[in-house]
Amino acid sequence: MPQSLFKPLRYRLLFFTLWWVVAQLQAMLLIRFGLSFKVAVLDSLITSTLLAGIIWMINCTLQFYIPHRNRYSYLIGLCVLLTLIWAGLTRGALTLALQHEPGYAAFASNAYWLRTAFGFLIIGTMILVCLLWYTLQDQAATEQRKSEAESLSREAELNSLRQQLQPHFLFNSLNSINTLIGMQPAQARLMVQQLSEFLRGTLKQDQRQWVPLEEELEHLQLYLDIEKVRFGHRLHTELHNEAGGMALPVMLLQPVVENAIKFGLYDTTEAITISIRAQQQDGALVLSVSNPYDPETSTPRKGTGFGLSSVQRRLYLLFARNDLLHTEADNRIFTTRISIPQP
Repeated sequence: MPQSLFKPLRYRLLFFTLWWVVAQLQAMLLIRFGLSFKVAVLDSLITSTLLAGIIWMINCTLQFYIPHRNRYSYLIGLCVLLTLIWAGLTRGALTLALQHEPGYAAFASNAYWLRTAFGFLIIGTMILVCLLWYTLQDQAATEQRKSEAESLSREAELNSLRQQLQPHFLFNSLNSINTLIGMQPAQARLMVQQLSEFLRGTLKQDQRQWVPLEEELEHLQLYLDIEKVRFGHRLHTELHNEAGGMALPVMLLQPVVENAIKFGLYDTTEAITISIRAQQQDGALVLSVSNPYDPETSTPRKGTGFGLSSVQRRLYLLFARNDLLHTEADNRIFTTRISIPQP
């Protein structure tokens, strides 16, 4: 429900101030027309009080109902109806209060249509003010609900993307453990321990959106230790952290590194080196992940595959930008570069 026009204290004070000013001006005007001070004050108080009551009715009506169809016909009809009600109540109240005052009946009869026109003007103005106020209030409430709904939708999709990473990685790890059990049981036990530590760290991060870079790199190291058990001497990594004190969305780096391992190792039997670098540029955290590739057996695909597509989607949901992830292939080196604005 929209907030009442007269609910804030400052608007109440403004309303009563304007009511008092109108009453004073009307009394002064009636005195200039030759009415006595007593008659002018009573006339002004009765007229202004009834007018204030009509304005309160307008406020209550438009607070709970703003027409969307035939709006202008409804508002004009409301204005005419309330004006006639006010004019009738005012005439009856003044007649009862001042009927014994000499000459007042003739004055009231002559001023009836002028008074009615004045009331129509004030009532029409207040209808427009209330309509504008409650329309803006309703639009603001609608925008807030829309924003909250979009925020919940983004959170749900972000959580879904993060949760999809775990089965994907767990599936590969369990396959590797299954292979190692028969050939290298000691390595299999080591990989189970490392996988347990990695998953425990993942559970700790599930409730957070942002983590310090140093913490994310420590978690990434657990992932790399598992991958090194899988691939042995074939996988080497270089980690350069030149952006201490910065933060990034939780588990954003792992799928990029996983993508680099996939396209660097799966199509070759040689040892490769994955280079991971964190830098600060123009107040943003820039992460670069580079891996060698063989253009004859592996074609780097920009933004394809679950890993990079999930990162691209998360970046868009968080920052509403599609220009934060770039890939490039140069001299048999494939590089994924991510720019992360700081919160």
